[in-house]
Amino acid sequence: MLMSDRGTARPKVLGLFEKRIEGDDCLLELARRRFQAAGLGVELHAGMADPLEHLLRFRPTPDAPVVVHLPREFSLTHPGCRQQIVELAGRFSRRVEGFVIHDHPDLANQPELFRGAAEVVNADLAAVSDGPMLFIEYAAGLQPEVFAEFFHSIRGLPRVNACLDIGHVGIWQARKAFAQRHPGQDICALKSRPEELPRYLSDIEQAVGTALEAVLDLLTAIGSLGKPLHCHLHDGHPLSEFSPFGVSDHLSFFTSIPLPGAPGGRRSAPPMFGPAGLKRILERALQCAGPAQLSLTLEIHPTFERKPLADAAPLFAHWTDKTNAEKMNHWVDTLTQNAGLVAEGCAEVLAPLSRTGSPPSARAGNCRPPAT
Repeated sequence: MLMSDRGTARPKVLGLFEKRIEGDDCLLELARRRFQAAGLGVELHAGMADPLEHLLRFRPTPDAPVVVHLPREFSLTHPGCRQQIVELAGRFSRRVEGFVIHDHPDLANQPELFRGAAEVVNADLAAVSDGPMLFIEYAAGLQPEVFAEFFHSIRGLPRVNACLDIGHVGIWQARKAFAQRHPGQDICALKSRPEELPRYLSDIEQAVGTALEAVLDLLTAIGSLGKPLHCHLHDGHPLSEFSPFGVSDHLSFFTSIPLPGAPGGRRSAPPMFGPAGLKRILERALQCAGPAQLSLTLEIHPTFERKPLADAAPLFAHWTDKTNAEKMNHWVDTLTQNAGLVAEGCAEVLAPLSRTGSPPSARAGNCRPPAT
């Protein structure tokens, strides 16, 4: 079962694994080989059994961890959705370790209804032998404190836990901080008005600079519960236009953000976190949740740049046009490069473990629950 083995020395690291680029299943085979070499598990998007069965054929290794992100429209408070989750859990027990669904405004607006639904699905999942758990992702733009309070209210439900998406939290915080200085203005809308950037650049930087602490605070609040924690790791910036899906996050931690028209000849800005911010996030997550309770998915989207296939070229010998294969190769390479960054960050935090034998949380002293 996901993260239940307290002898695990490090968190499980997964990558977004799907075919977002047009082509045959050789694209998935390419990703499988690269993920296998990098030691990555997979987070798949699926809502029905047959597509999930197909994707599981490309699991990097028989024991690679698998998490399934269910469709956006799945709602915890809908009885039909809960039934689908439990049916999938029964069919894929021992193969899938967790399901992810988005949170919903009802979590804040009707907390008793949401809590009651969590109790029902927790009981149903507990009845599945060796079955997966359910992670509820921070995705609806709720106040982070409200999100944390909900999980404190269900701390006794072992099968229902939090998925903290650091990009979503960071963008929410940047929007909030910018709006405090400029009421009625959305920082993310400024990307479509580059002529206004010189006027707002200082305040944009100030707002973006508050994102990291907001993530660390939420990690502290949820990590103090001593429950399994799943994190979606990716960078972002309110001015980013990299995503083909129109969002401001789901970026590599190595990304630089172009600043058209910025004063002083300045051409780019760092993202919200970057490698240094990611290291602090990993440190806090490990301190609070501990490595055995923590899983991490690199949820970075493709940017459709290209990378030569090199050793993977024989896979695509039947393709006349290798463009999409090279786009997939670039995306997978981005994921594995970021996985290396995660591995380095975790190793630095966990290195004292081999010398002291004490869990990271014993050294931290900063993972207390919020005052109620």
